[in-house]
Amino acid sequence: MYSKESDEFLIKEFRSGNNKAFDALLNKYKQRVFSYILQMVKDQDLANDLFQEVFIKVITNLKKNHYNHEGKLLSWILRISHNQVIDFFRKSSKMPIAGRSSNLTEDFNIFDLIKLEEKSAEDIMVNEQITKDVRILIEELPEEQMEVVKMRYFLQMSFKDIADKTGVSINTSLGRMRYALINLRKLVSDKNLILTNS
Repeated sequence: MYSKESDEFLIKEFRSGNNKAFDALLNKYKQRVFSYILQMVKDQDLANDLFQEVFIKVITNLKKNHYNHEGKLLSWILRISHNQVIDFFRKSSKMPIAGRSSNLTEDFNIFDLIKLEEKSAEDIMVNEQITKDVRILIEELPEEQMEVVKMRYFLQMSFKDIADKTGVSINTSLGRMRYALINLRKLVSDKNLILTNS
């Protein structure tokens, strides 16, 4: 009945109380979303559990009118899926948490969200938006921190090269990066971005 309707129409119908419209959305995207989750967790049962949690969040956010990205529904759902997987790994201690390691390069940080081992079309769609969000946040950092982040992650410079370029010690460069990551995570939290909080 709704197979040929646009996402925007189905969302509007669902918000008006028509649950069949949501069923149509679910049928439209469930295979791609489940495949994306399974690719990340490599476990069928876990993927099923996370898939259910993802669509509970989708339902909740749609009802609260938190979705306003016209024409980008799949990308939005995939980002929720991505965040759900990251949250699972954090809570299960299967992924290192920022701050637990004394070695900055071993820390889990905001940039790990854009470094998946395999790149599917869904990965690219999600990661392009995440990268865009991160770049915007970087511009809000203090100048010295912003400079180190850009050199390290976008120019792929070593901390020794960064220190030489900026005229400070390696320890100072490491310290600026550490505070930059702390500030980035705080910015993500303050702005309630779906990047880390769906």
